[in-house]
Amino acid sequence: MNSRTYLDHSATTPLDPRVLDAMGPFLGGSFGNPSSLHYEGRVARAAVETARAQVAKLIGAEADEIIFTASGTEADNLALIGAIRASGKPGHLVTTAIEHAAILQACKFLAAGGTRVTHLSCDADGLIRPEALLRALQSNVTLVSIMAANNVVGTIQPLEELAHLTKLNGALFHTDAVQAGGKIPLDVNNLRVDLLSLSAHKLHGPKGIGALYVRKGVHLSPIVFGGGQERGLRSATENVAGTVGFGAAAEIARKEMTNEATRLTQLREHIAAELKRLFPNSYLFGHPTQRLPGHLSFGFRGLEGELGKLLTALDEAGIAVSAGSACSAHHAGEPSAVPLAMGYDAQSARGLIRVSLGRFNTQQEIARFLEILATIVKKLHEVAERKAAPQSMLEADPTFV
Repeated sequence: MNSRTYLDHSATTPLDPRVLDAMGPFLGGSFGNPSSLHYEGRVARAAVETARAQVAKLIGAEADEIIFTASGTEADNLALIGAIRASGKPGHLVTTAIEHAAILQACKFLAAGGTRVTHLSCDADGLIRPEALLRALQSNVTLVSIMAANNVVGTIQPLEELAHLTKLNGALFHTDAVQAGGKIPLDVNNLRVDLLSLSAHKLHGPKGIGALYVRKGVHLSPIVFGGGQERGLRSATENVAGTVGFGAAAEIARKEMTNEATRLTQLREHIAAELKRLFPNSYLFGHPTQRLPGHLSFGFRGLEGELGKLLTALDEAGIAVSAGSACSAHHAGEPSAVPLAMGYDAQSARGLIRVSLGRFNTQQEIARFLEILATIVKKLHEVAERKAAPQSMLEADPTFV
């Protein structure tokens, strides 16, 4: 097999070697518990606090506004469940129909306990319109949760306007920024968000470590109980190596984001242009320009039912892409809920292919991907045409004798 080309960075990213170097000492000799008062503990505590400041700087926050969690999913759960519980009543939560499962399932849990949950619809590009949120805010709302960028189609939401409307109506605003963090500029003060979720493994950091930004003055109830770490909001001995890795990844992303976003956007637009040139039957999902730099979701009319074969053929050729969210892979064959919410029919939604680029992808890899994709799609079209062609004149014209 040829060397593999990884084009599924929205699922997870390869660890940057510089991040691994930063983590190295805390995977071996520096093994102290940050809660211990001796030297080894103090070394670990200092490393955790350095990482906290690095993650905070990525989003324009203060270090003491960052709570480390075990994942972006846990950060989302802490934000939603923690905010509703801290309010002291079931409350009213407004979210969208295109959120990640971490949000939707947390909403389902809260709804079972009496919380009123409103799901906003999106337009054909995957955008949440401010007027839709404004209508929902006419009733008493406790919390609004709208993702920064969609994990399936890459559309970036108008967070600043959405958060502004929310604050005018006296509710808290949370955003799941797991896909957006480290890829596009996010400043919590400019955006005026109260809560923001991040995950290290989406920005070339390690798996098993996430973070929740909690604006000063915002109160949450914990969902994990124990020793009182992370200001009592996330009890458990800290994952020091993972936290250090998150800090290093955040620092690299902050410094390199502008140039990297330009490079990835150019690669993405090259793929989009080639799709249009090579495949007249191709179609794109998501906003044409207001999307993550390295994210492109598309399909091929007439081949939606062959998606599994297409992805398998690419994988066998050494190219990793996906059919949407990795978290929904166990529902393979079912149309993604996101394009359905955008108004696509089930057949078109079932044909979604997601290509998401990252720091180490090259122009040569993209050229090879497009070449292999063209060969596979041509073969699949030939097979589809043979299946559709009549096998005899009698089949073509039943009146023929």
